[in-house]
Order: sequence, then C-alpha cells, then structure tokens
Amino acid sequence: MLTRGLVFDIKEFAIHDGPGIRTTVFLKGCPLRCSWCHNPEGISPHPQTMRSPIGERTVGTWYTPEALAGILNGQADILRDAGGGVTFSGGEPLLQAAFVAETIDRLEDVHVVLDTSGCASEGAFRRVATRCDLVYYDLKIVAPDLHAQHTGRGNAPILRNLHVLGTLGVPYVIRIPLIPGVTDTDRNLADIAALVRRAPGLVRVDLLPYNQAAGGKYDAAGMAFAPTFDADRPVNINLSAFEREGLAVRVV
Repeated sequence: MLTRGLVFDIKEFAIHDGPGIRTTVFLKGCPLRCSWCHNPEGISPHPQTMRSPIGERTVGTWYTPEALAGILNGQADILRDAGGGVTFSGGEPLLQAAFVAETIDRLEDVHVVLDTSGCASEGAFRRVATRCDLVYYDLKIVAPDLHAQHTGRGNAPILRNLHVLGTLGVPYVIRIPLIPGVTDTDRNLADIAALVRRAPGLVRVDLLPYNQAAGGKYDAAGMAFAPTFDADRPVNINLSAFEREGLAVRVV
C-alpha cells in the first residue's frame, strides 16, 4: 500500500525549530485540543479551506515519502552549510509516523529534529524518535485532570513516552509553552522540574511565552477560538524551579 502524508506547510529558513537554519515540515492532524493552539489548521487530519479577505486556499497537500524527501534533499547542502537540517512538526507528526519514518530514511545526511507532544502510541514514538538526531518534547501540565481540562486528553501516553525517550540515547529538549494561569504556575513548573531533574539525555528546558496572536487564524479556518484561560493575563516566567534542580533553562 502506498504511504502518503498530509502536510500543511513547509517552512524554509526557520531559525527557532532546532539548531541552525532549518526547513520545517508541518504535518496535519493532532490528538490534542489545546485551547492556546496557534496552528489550528494543523488540528484536522484532513485538507481544509482557509478563508480570508484576499480569498480562499486549501490547506493540506499529500506527499509520498519519495516526493517530500526529494524536496528536502534538494536543500540538504544549504542546510548542512548553515549548521541546520530538517524538523518535523505539526499538528502532531507522530500521527503520521509511518510517513515521517519513511521520509527520514530517504534523507541524505541531514540533521533531523522531531518536534512532538509525545501524545502517541509507544510504537509510533519509537519508530520516529530513534531515526532523529534531536527531539523537541513538549510538556504542558503534569496534573492529569488539568491536562485533560485544557488539552482535551489525559497525559498518560505523554509521560510514558517521556520515560521511553530517556532510554533511547537520543538527546532532547523539554519545551514548555507558558500559558497564563495554566502551565506557567509555580506549582506546575516545579512539578515539571521535579519530573525531569535526573532525566537521561536531557539537554535543557525551553520556556516559550504565550503568543498573543495565537487566536488570529481561527476565523479563517472556520473555527472558534475558545481559550480556557485569560489570554490578557501576563505570563509568569519563573526559572527558579529549574535552577534549583540544576537544569539548564532558557526563555525562547
């Protein structure tokens, strides 16, 4: 059976999605429903129409692994010279694990980053993560009930795959979106710091302050922006919990 993947964007010259200058492939489909999501067009696993004052466009293009790898390999020399590579993001790229894995297998000596929520089966996670040079692993909320309240799902598979990640020998960065009154509380940050303080393979922790423009795409996607938090509240940027645990931490 022909493997295909649905991509909603290929962003060239990306500088925040891993080391150096990168090309980031955004894959469609996500099992979470984070109320702060800034890529709502990445949630649905199907092509969709985006409408704006300048017209309509279809978001979601099907690729075979050969076709996508061909595009990325055409940029490989430039990416290597810039100390960069390719990043697979989303949505949640692990929902299309077979496609991502087969694409990676066709890449020509290029650094690969997986940017994931970890919300996937262990098999899908292992299949892709073991093919990568670096993993960006999103951690949002440690308390299962609060995680379900704000993302639509519990965090059991995320915590399980975090443990698996520590056994794979693949370096990784924990990334925490700082959402006002939700993920940025002193309690949640302390819980995350305690969870990862002795995690093997951890490079550092990145804190990502909430993007105030996160709700801007929802109307165009025919979706309602319904945050479960006060979007106007200042973000609490507290590094102390991580510093106490001796963890490298930075604000991105």
